[in-house]
Amino acid sequence: MEQRTDKNSYTIIFAIGMVLIVGALLAFLASSLKPIITENERLEKQQNILYAMGVNANEGTSATFVSTDEAPKLFDQYIKKQIEVQGGKVVENDQAYLIDVKKQQANAKNGGVRKLPLFVGEKDGKTFYIAPIRGKGLWDAIWAYVALDENMVVQGAYFDHKGETPGLGANIKQRFFMDDFIGEHLLSNGAFKGINVAKGNADPKNNDKTDNEVDAIAGATITGDGVTAMIKKDLKLYLPYFETLKGN
Repeated sequence: MEQRTDKNSYTIIFAIGMVLIVGALLAFLASSLKPIITENERLEKQQNILYAMGVNANEGTSATFVSTDEAPKLFDQYIKKQIEVQGGKVVENDQAYLIDVKKQQANAKNGGVRKLPLFVGEKDGKTFYIAPIRGKGLWDAIWAYVALDENMVVQGAYFDHKGETPGLGANIKQRFFMDDFIGEHLLSNGAFKGINVAKGNADPKNNDKTDNEVDAIAGATITGDGVTAMIKKDLKLYLPYFETLKGN
């Protein structure tokens, strides 16, 4: 008997079959690759944290991480403690670097308690407190790891983005921008003020580290505003913890 393949029913059945096959294949690949993806995310976070506290492979003007092979050993060497701050509570958590900041922000919006991961590192006899933060740029998410001392003075930072404009907002991950934050004070007269990414900053060479400002990237005003908001909103949440350090 002749088979008719030009009927609508045949087309629908064929399409359903292909969707099921492709869906099953994608599910299999996602399941198979998940351990690799998770491991890569873990290494990337370790590299980001180390970069912020000055453990990196920078040369000249380029921003360069330590290698993925070195990252786990160096992370164990320099990061002495991982904690999570929950309201007024501080809990040690050796897996704090796996806390998803985006999910914690969403949890807080829904009335839940936000877990704030914080990494305590030591390098050359100095203590660093590295906090991950997340915000919104012009097109999509931006995020950073900011290393602070006990007085909330920035010791280093690493910024990144998902989809900012190349040559403009994407330059937040360039050394000339990130290095400007080193030495900047988050506090002013004891109160949290944050850091403004300021267009028309009166201190373009960034010599004044107590003005709570760094120079903006030309043509990237909205991305800069996102960095400003991210710092003020997220790092302020750590203020109660840093206030406890004053008594130590």
